[in-house]
Amino acid sequence: MVRPSQLIVRCYGEKQGSQWSVMCLDFTLAAQGASFSEAKAKLNSQIEEYVTDALGGVDAEHAPYLLYRRAPLVYWLKYYRIRLQAWSRRLVRTHKAFDEALPLVVAHCA
Repeated sequence: MVRPSQLIVRCYGEKQGSQWSVMCLDFTLAAQGASFSEAKAKLNSQIEEYVTDALGGVDAEHAPYLLYRRAPLVYWLKYYRIRLQAWSRRLVRTHKAFDEALPLVVAHCA
């Protein structure tokens, strides 16, 4: 049985110069863009393609590894630091922690 928390991936973004870099910690994916929303849209697209390939595409035989490919501890610590600082209203303009729902389509039984 899948728990609801397993359908959410943890991500963060940080502004570096004029670019935003965003990272999905649960799959170790990253993207960049000129704005936060552009970088996040690119990351969402990567997540969707990654999950699709892992579950039913060319990489399906490696799904157990791919779906549990977590980022190294240093990135998780950064994520939780950003979450804490955002909660306390620091770094809000240059750092963002966010959660994304996995891209799923609900199957209907006939």
